[in-house]
Amino acid sequence: MMNYVVVYEKSSTGWAAYVPDLPGVVTTGRTKEETQRLIREAIEFHLEGLREDQLPIPEPSASAEVVTVS
Repeated sequence: MMNYVVVYEKSSTGWAAYVPDLPGVVTTGRTKEETQRLIREAIEFHLEGLREDQLPIPEPSASAEVVTVS
């Protein structure tokens, strides 16, 4: 089991998501829920391809936090 950080960004037309530790793994959707489903599928598909090609699986290294300022 691996835990990757996913960054979600709201736009005027929906949502986008990307995975800092997996360059190129991005998706967009109309709702956040749709985007969450799509990014999970994109991560699984990407890792499956790496395994099939016998390439190394990147270790999760990104971290995130919410910083509150006034």
